[in-house]
Amino acid sequence: MSGLLDRIQPHLRDAPPYVPVEPPEEVARRIGLPAGDIVKLDANENPYGPSPRVVEALARGRSYHIYPDPEQRKVRAALASYVGFDPAWLIAGAGSDELIDLLVRLFVPPGGRIVNFPPTFGFYPFLAGVHGARTIDVIRRADFSLDLEGAASAAAEADVVFVASPNNPSGTLLASSELRTLLAAGKPVILDEAYVEFAGESLSGLVREYENLIVLRTLSKWAGLAGLRLGYMIARPELIDVVMRVKQPYSVNVAAEAATLASLGDLDGLQERVRAIVAERERMASLLAGLPGFAVTPSRANFVLCRLDGLSARDVHARLRDRGVLVRYFDTPLLQNHIRVSAGRPDQTDALMRALREIIAPARV
Repeated sequence: MSGLLDRIQPHLRDAPPYVPVEPPEEVARRIGLPAGDIVKLDANENPYGPSPRVVEALARGRSYHIYPDPEQRKVRAALASYVGFDPAWLIAGAGSDELIDLLVRLFVPPGGRIVNFPPTFGFYPFLAGVHGARTIDVIRRADFSLDLEGAASAAAEADVVFVASPNNPSGTLLASSELRTLLAAGKPVILDEAYVEFAGESLSGLVREYENLIVLRTLSKWAGLAGLRLGYMIARPELIDVVMRVKQPYSVNVAAEAATLASLGDLDGLQERVRAIVAERERMASLLAGLPGFAVTPSRANFVLCRLDGLSARDVHARLRDRGVLVRYFDTPLLQNHIRVSAGRPDQTDALMRALREIIAPARV
């Protein structure tokens, strides 16, 4: 086997893995709790699940043995109607992750460079590394805004720029003026708007003005389809045509197609859930800010980032986990002693706060 491994490209053989969250069933098994008792606030999923119409559409499905439409005609038409573009300006994929992978392959040669703005979504530098590219990190300021002077300098040396708005894990928005500054460098700018429905402010309209702007959106978060993997790209038709030619032909499966059409047929119901999640985000942020040692970053996404002062975030994360409450823990140089908490249902927020008060009270004695 060692001879076989020696034939693998070194940058892939020795690559560190991307670290996703664990399935709740596995966590429940490890800590000895029923899976139904897990309070899952670690992956920014929709706590209400998909529209009931999705469940009905999947139950009615009769074409699971037939390959899906490689041209994605129905999906693209429905998404185009939702975002106000012609279908020629859109393409869907198996989550935004597939589209990020395609864009790196299209624009970044081996040994090329991407611009990244940490702390942010870790998938951009991960995929750059998988494709043999390097990452130029332009560190965000203390308030998580961009260092635009550093960004301009980095863009001059790079092949593509990745930026998220709202940003994950800070939940902060990119201003239109900031995006225009990035676009002025002339390099492809990939704007990841995975959480934009919770903010209510999209910059996707600038695609019509700037040919080098590419916008990524998803139904994983606001529409509750994370398990079905449906993301999409908004870009100039010339680029969409190229992506259509190089993508996997059947990456949007029949179930994801049916779920997308059903979701977009129930916008009123889904938007009501989005409003409920935003309201719960604000309630949770207020409650967390009232705890001793918690500094909460104002968020426009479906999660909040907390810096813990005088408390060990590692310990708080572990003790919450022991109680079946899952949050995301960060202890990187840019996010020392932080946790990120997804907005859940009111009962999940209440369970979180009960657990935190149990954990913090003895530590403050």
